[in-house]
Amino acid sequence: MANFSLPSKNVKIIGIGLLVMVLGFVLMLGGGSSDPNVFNPAIFNFRRLTLAPIVIVLGIAAIIYGIMKKPRGEGEA
Repeated sequence: MANFSLPSKNVKIIGIGLLVMVLGFVLMLGGGSSDPNVFNPAIFNFRRLTLAPIVIVLGIAAIIYGIMKKPRGEGEA
C-alpha cells in the first residue's frame, strides 16, 4: 500500500469495524412471518431490539476510530 492515505493498521481496524457492522445486521435478521395476517412476537426479542443496534454502533465507532487514529510518530515536531 505505497500510495494509500491510511496506514495498514488503520485499514485493518476499519475492516474489523465493517465486519462488526455486518454481524449486527445479521443479528437483526428473521422473526418475520410468511402470512401477513399472523403476528409473530419473535420480532420483539432482545437480540433484534437491543443487541443488534449496540453491535452496529460499536462497528461504526471502530470505523470512526480507524479513520481518525493518527499513526505513532506522526505529527510530532
